[in-house]
Amino acid sequence: MKLRTKVVLGLVAVLVVLQLVPIDRTNPPVTGEIDAPADVKAVLKRACWDCHSNETVWPWYSRVAPVSFLVKRDVADGRKHLNFSEWKTYKPERRAKKLKETAEEVGEGQMPMAIYLPMHPEAKLSEADKKLLVDWANAAPADDAPPPAPAPEAAPPPDAGTP
Repeated sequence: MKLRTKVVLGLVAVLVVLQLVPIDRTNPPVTGEIDAPADVKAVLKRACWDCHSNETVWPWYSRVAPVSFLVKRDVADGRKHLNFSEWKTYKPERRAKKLKETAEEVGEGQMPMAIYLPMHPEAKLSEADKKLLVDWANAAPADDAPPPAPAPEAAPPPDAGTP
């Protein structure tokens, strides 16, 4: 058998064996999803959610090694950097930083990643989508907790002039 044939058969064997390596594609629970206007949330869900939430829709190719390893790594990385399903667990300082990074990365065309778009053309952001996300991220409050309740009225001072 020629060397070239042996190499090809060896590669095929490795690819077959790799299919036996399980990849965990379960999604963790949503612990505190981000509050955003409906139009913003629709764009986030369409273009960002698969990598930046706990609601990933795992595509067919996430079941084919070695691509499955790359998809799993990219989703884990995306969730580590920004997870809209855990937004309410972030401290206000972290939220502010993530909003700033979102505005920068979307505005500069870094997100969604170019490698993601060929298999997910619906995630491509139009200029209007980019403007919507950037404007929202720049204007959104980092702390979306309700404003504090007004302080209770103080009791009137005792009447000093009464005998």
